[in-house]
Amino acid sequence: MPHAFDADALAGVLAHMNNDHIDDNLLIARAFSPLPDVISATMTTFDGAAGQWEVITADGTEDVVRVPWPGGEITERREVRREIVALYDEACARLGVTARPHD
Repeated sequence: MPHAFDADALAGVLAHMNNDHIDDNLLIARAFSPLPDVISATMTTFDGAAGQWEVITADGTEDVVRVPWPGGEITERREVRREIVALYDEACARLGVTARPHD
């Protein structure tokens, strides 16, 4: 069973991703969704094994995309950022997009 993060960690990460990284959510969803033409993506939850996004395609199809963390299972909130950055980098590589530098 994957690690379950507390409500504060979930709320903080999800608010940050959905308010400050809208384009990153979309990039990750486009790279990892089996559906073509993803036009909207919202990070909805995460646990120690993966992040999860709700996606909408151009034709209105809705789906949930669960993407395992590249580095494997995590148990600490500070590890979430590292794994989302790794997903972003992998998404850029898959889509042929130049990744921006990370602070």
